[in-house]
Amino acid sequence: MVAELVDALDSKSSDFGRAGSIPAQGTLTSPAVLLGIFYFMYYVYAIASLDRNYIYVGLTNNVERRLMEHDKGKEKTTAPYKPFILIFTEECTDRLNARIREKYWKSGTGKRQLRNIRDEILSKK
Repeated sequence: MVAELVDALDSKSSDFGRAGSIPAQGTLTSPAVLLGIFYFMYYVYAIASLDRNYIYVGLTNNVERRLMEHDKGKEKTTAPYKPFILIFTEECTDRLNARIREKYWKSGTGKRQLRNIRDEILSKK
């Protein structure tokens, strides 16, 4: 039942609109009981293609699962750009705040910062 609740919260039909990527359905990862209500952490993440000049920003409740889905080509949007490396994660207290931060990282200023992070990571390899 809890996993179904998380799937509903992390489904492809977001109430917060669409701006590029849409998170895949989630699974239960890190619930904490807060005042008798299940509380889930959400993460904004950015991945960079190792072969092409492409950065993808998304949100999820399970970063490891999402990175694996991207690397296996399960996402139509990112499949042509695989393989990926994780270049950034940001923890958010709820989905609404994660969506706000996701929009920032997809903006011009956010993307410039992510390109700098990517370039720094790749220069060390």
